[in-house]
Amino acid sequence: MSAITNLSAEKRAAAAGPLLSAIFTIFDAWDLSNREQQTLLGLNNEGTFFNWKKKPESATTSNDLLERTSYILGIWKALQILIPENRISDNWVKSVNKGLAFNGQSPLQRMLAGHVVDLAYVRQYLDAQRGG
Repeated sequence: MSAITNLSAEKRAAAAGPLLSAIFTIFDAWDLSNREQQTLLGLNNEGTFFNWKKKPESATTSNDLLERTSYILGIWKALQILIPENRISDNWVKSVNKGLAFNGQSPLQRMLAGHVVDLAYVRQYLDAQRGG
């Protein structure tokens, strides 16, 4: 888990804006729908989601949100290392993967199961691909 989970409430609140701004930039690059974004963030409330998009600094930085965003950032970073061409790396999450790891699904389909462990799985897969 990230060291951010050990920060004071004030520092966690200050981290919310930059963190979610980065995540929404990644989601835009991956061309995700609002519903897909909500699922990856573990949000069921559309009002909260749209408020966060409008004012990222208003987000409550729960451990669940921090864990999910940590995995998403790690997935994005691993893709940048493995596939330096943005157009290709950004499309990877939606590409069907015929390997055993995804069994004909796209990594996004795996991540959209909605559990943190599904984000962790994709992150671990990419880390293994880059030898990390």
